[in-house]
Amino acid sequence: MSDKTKRRKYEPPKPSGADAAHLVVKTALSTIPTLGGPAAELFAALVISPLERRRQAWMEEIAEALRKLEKQGKVSIEELQKDEGFIDTLLHASHAAMRTHQQEKRAALRNAVLNSTLPYPPDESLRLFFLSLVDQFTVWHLRLLKLFQDPKGWAKEHNCNYGSTLMGGLSSILEIAYPELRNRRDFYDQIWKDLYLKGLVNTESLHTTMTAIGLMAKRTTDLGDYFLKFIEEPEDLTNNGA
Repeated sequence: MSDKTKRRKYEPPKPSGADAAHLVVKTALSTIPTLGGPAAELFAALVISPLERRRQAWMEEIAEALRKLEKQGKVSIEELQKDEGFIDTLLHASHAAMRTHQQEKRAALRNAVLNSTLPYPPDESLRLFFLSLVDQFTVWHLRLLKLFQDPKGWAKEHNCNYGSTLMGGLSSILEIAYPELRNRRDFYDQIWKDLYLKGLVNTESLHTTMTAIGLMAKRTTDLGDYFLKFIEEPEDLTNNGA
């Protein structure tokens, strides 16, 4: 197979000028007396066109990453096409990706798809559970979980200085790491509650007084660690400058 033919195999389909979904929505809206044609055009301008851009960008991201993994001999596209579990993962991730513009969430969904192609992925049920979490969560859920997986390592990576805090609650670490969350206790407490109820962190409150050693301790559960690994970029791509 020539390089040109092989590359064509991965090219995402180009949308036609009369995209079927676009046409159906416009036609349906035009039949509603209270909205009419102008309302259909407005809906298309506000929703359909941006959605199409998201769809195209998503397909290109996935296709390019799979192309790199196959070039490294890590995956076989033909085999993936026969893998119903992978197809389910890709479809769930794609639907979730269409519902968000936030790059952190879209990257998490992309990475989940790619990690599903590599050896020893989570079983299918766990994959879908993890994808549903990404879909439900905000970017703050993902950020807090990563921060408290390794507060000391996070500080080093982000050039953050927690100061000489000897005692306090985890909230003090959080507000130093993310100053924009200061005076937003109700908000981040709810985020933390979500993580705790989903079994991703092992500490119920951010406000229990702890020593400095306790503040730097890992707070993610095994499930939380597995989730983070699933939504992080595969090492095979990271190590090859993808």
